[in-house]
Amino acid sequence: MVYCRKSCRCGRERRAAGRGRGEAGGGCPPAAGAAPAAGALGIACRAPRSRGSPWQMPQLSARHLRGREELHLAHLVLSFITMGYLWQEGEEGTVKVLPQNLAVPFWEVSQALGLPPILCHADFVLANWRRKDPDGNLDTIISLPGAESLRGFILVTLLVEKAAVPGIKVGGRCFAQSCQPRPLLAAPRYQPDCSVSLCSWKDNPAMPGGLVYEGVSDEPLAYSGGSAAQSTVLHAFDELLGIRGGEKRSAFLRRMRQYMPPPHRAFVEEIRRAPPLRQHVLSSGDARLRAAFNRCVCALADFRSYHITIVTKYIAVAAAKAKAGRAEPGDGPAAGKPPSALETKGTGGSHIFSFLKSVRDTTREGVISA
Repeated sequence: MVYCRKSCRCGRERRAAGRGRGEAGGGCPPAAGAAPAAGALGIACRAPRSRGSPWQMPQLSARHLRGREELHLAHLVLSFITMGYLWQEGEEGTVKVLPQNLAVPFWEVSQALGLPPILCHADFVLANWRRKDPDGNLDTIISLPGAESLRGFILVTLLVEKAAVPGIKVGGRCFAQSCQPRPLLAAPRYQPDCSVSLCSWKDNPAMPGGLVYEGVSDEPLAYSGGSAAQSTVLHAFDELLGIRGGEKRSAFLRRMRQYMPPPHRAFVEEIRRAPPLRQHVLSSGDARLRAAFNRCVCALADFRSYHITIVTKYIAVAAAKAKAGRAEPGDGPAAGKPPSALETKGTGGSHIFSFLKSVRDTTREGVISA
């Protein structure tokens, strides 16, 4: 993590510039000024007094950030603080305004990255890991209430992303060979039951009016929460294998692509525009090629069936048990009263089971008949 210490870059810059907090052009970069608050977020979110913490943060500036790594770290830190601030008291205690000293830098960093100002899959999973020891064990950078359960939720999802890398590389080669020679975008590089803090304020009855980002917009803005539907690898596999669904499903997934980092989004779109792999397999008349293609489709369908099982156990059942007052430690990442929306909707705002089953069934339909 990047902390605002004497040895860090922002400390040197502030001393060299002779500016301190409150002076024109001063202020810590978001990842530095906000990191201590985010580091203690797991404890602070449980205490009502932490609601005042963002109002007491220094005015942050994005102009000191150097490179995309620091921007992504800043987005991660600011998004966790935002979600903790909004949801620490559950659905009954939501707020309508995000303080300016948090909203403005969050907006600036989001604009620089081409991401929306909310906790996305790219933050929660792809950017939220570090090496724990020389043996290669991993840990999260920031977490929310939920302790080991939430940590496992994040890292297992990260490992799923990592396991998909060989498939992405093979898919990229298939894509390159099926296209006419032209400049291609590089494939995105992946570094090797759910809390209310992941929920959206779009299509969420707990925040029907959205959220005002003070200093950014006088009108409320609405965004979807982090979701596996924002995973680039799943979109890439669907496009590569020619998995298509109805208009409602397609519209939702297109919206989820706006929550991907722009290079990831562009990669998926390049695959979509390429000559269809499925058509190539059909026109080849090669039985072995067709069998290999079908094994890929079936593996993706099996993965989605297992995903439904996991969502049932760790989100729907855990939320229902907690609502009934029967939650036990370890039942899921959520702590305290769960969001009622998660019994029927995912963190991204979709009607969870009907959506997941329709995606799985549509995937099965992608098998090529003999």
